[in-house]
Amino acid sequence: MRDRRFSYSRLFTSLALLLTGVLLGAWAVLAGMPTARVSALPIDAPDTKASKPLTTISTNFIAEAARLTGPAVVRINASRTVSSAPLPEVFNDPMFRRFFGDEFTPIPPRQRVERGTGSGFIIDKQGDIITNAHVVEGSTSVTVTLKDGRKFEGKVLGTDPLTDIAVVKVKGDNLPVVKLGSSANLQPGEWAIAIGNPLGLDNTVTAGIISALGRRSGEIGVDKRVSFIQTDAAINPGNSGGPLLNERGEVIGVNTAIIEGAQGLGFSIPIETAQRIAQQLISTGSVKRAYLGIQMLTLNPETKERLKSDPNVPFEVTEERGALITRVVPDSPAARGGLRIGDVIVKVGGEEALTADRVQQIVETKSVGDKIPVEVRRAGQTQTLIVEAGQFPRQFPQ
Repeated sequence: MRDRRFSYSRLFTSLALLLTGVLLGAWAVLAGMPTARVSALPIDAPDTKASKPLTTISTNFIAEAARLTGPAVVRINASRTVSSAPLPEVFNDPMFRRFFGDEFTPIPPRQRVERGTGSGFIIDKQGDIITNAHVVEGSTSVTVTLKDGRKFEGKVLGTDPLTDIAVVKVKGDNLPVVKLGSSANLQPGEWAIAIGNPLGLDNTVTAGIISALGRRSGEIGVDKRVSFIQTDAAINPGNSGGPLLNERGEVIGVNTAIIEGAQGLGFSIPIETAQRIAQQLISTGSVKRAYLGIQMLTLNPETKERLKSDPNVPFEVTEERGALITRVVPDSPAARGGLRIGDVIVKVGGEEALTADRVQQIVETKSVGDKIPVEVRRAGQTQTLIVEAGQFPRQFPQ
């Protein structure tokens, strides 16, 4: 019995030793294996040495155009003295005063001062400023204010109501000057930037696009010899005479008109027209404008049929295209050159001219005394007549 207990004891001891050995061996194996390491995906940290803080924001082209041109855009304050009309002379009649006494004693004319504000821009270092004629016409006092706050007394060198262009001169040092561009190659959809002083708010900048070209004065309700640029850049009262710019800040027009009650309809005088008129005003104080002495109507098939059906038309209309002469002023250059009522103009100065507006535009580029070849259709035949341009009268003959 004792020997059996001893055998069990030895068995348990052996099993314990065996289990211990297994555990120690397993630990040794695990300890000898390389430990698996988990690493996170690499994250690109900002390079503080390479990156620099954003300290400036590049200006856009509208801001740049305003920066370049704005200093040369001026406010023009004009005032004129206006006298009220006196009472008619009938009130001085003794018989009238006998019946009505002194109740209607004539009151001497009263004077009042009218003031207006517009815009303009300096075109040269001599202080010549282009603006609208209606801004300064008839003024007795003109004050010009620059963006930098300087004020000058302005002198009106001349005005041209037919194009609504005027030139004012100031004397000053270090005057800013605009850069003149061209409207010749403009296309609808191009950028347009207006700068002026609408409602007295100096150096206001608005932007839009060129909406249309070649707008006739009759289309917009003004009587001017101008083919206008149309823009949707906001033009308000006080913008008159200010510049219309392209995206490079170059002056392409002179803002002049808006249609009341409509939005996005502003009109500018092409800079080529403004320059041509301004040069004459600076040199002589007036404008010599070529004149033929005719009135015209643009022909098309509809107009032709309407004229043919009108029994009061004193001539036969056989052409469907061209500028039909409806009146020749007596003793005018046109009359002396042989033009007649019913002639249809097709070319002027060698250039095709199939509309009344186109004839006018070509004649506008001529000088007084120029001999202008005018090609007309008369009784189915083509004739070329030479008309010597005269000086446009101050008032067109009625």
